[in-house]
Amino acid sequence: MGHRISKFVFGALLCFVATLARGAEIEGTVVIKHTLTKRKVTVAAGQYDRGTAVPLGSTESEDRLAFERSHVVIYLEGARDSPSDTPPASASIEQKERQFVPDMVVIPAGSSISFPNLDPIFHNVFSLSKPRTFDLGNYSKGQTRLVTFPKPGIVFVNCRLHPNMTAAIVVSPNRWNTIADPSGAFALHNVPPGTYTIVAWHKTAGFFREHVDLQKGSAKVEFVIPLAADGTVISRGSSKGSPGTNGSATHDAADHEAISKR
Repeated sequence: MGHRISKFVFGALLCFVATLARGAEIEGTVVIKHTLTKRKVTVAAGQYDRGTAVPLGSTESEDRLAFERSHVVIYLEGARDSPSDTPPASASIEQKERQFVPDMVVIPAGSSISFPNLDPIFHNVFSLSKPRTFDLGNYSKGQTRLVTFPKPGIVFVNCRLHPNMTAAIVVSPNRWNTIADPSGAFALHNVPPGTYTIVAWHKTAGFFREHVDLQKGSAKVEFVIPLAADGTVISRGSSKGSPGTNGSATHDAADHEAISKR
């Protein structure tokens, strides 16, 4: 009898350890009811465009709300992992049809992004953002440049030759990051048990935060980005915030340059 009890306790302990090793899941939804991002306007051809016609592409969807939801980045604050747990990642932002494609990327700190030029004209890639300032100069089709992003922050990227070209790079403090899908759904997997702040960031609307407690398992979160009927951001002073499943949200539309406390 005692032997069977010991085996039962040992088995339960193994299951508990396996659960800790697997981590918890955070599932959530981004709710946006009004469009916010202004449509890009086609610009006149500059001196580097003349001689070769390059059609102006678009990263925008016909479903404006789906476009807004798919441009919300989600990441965790307060979660720490060792360098061996978060090896540097690599991503690519193409210069194609006078657009940055994709126009939003999220990577963990220490990762690199390549910027290949696929157009038959010159392009330039630069950023004046504090987390990572760089200027890759002008380069032609078939060439690429590589930039490493060592610390967390929001990095805005532009092209000096084509003012309509813009992109945003979110460098998260750890590997738990993602971008919401067009329906607004997102998930973070294998998060260690603990209490964290989960952050949603939209280029125009700013930061939204919820607290999640994963001590007893997985969690669900809902981010409601408060926009007025005319599509403008509701200020902190006039908004009561966005209460979520696991806590109250705070909104900071001004702090675009740096991701706050890790």
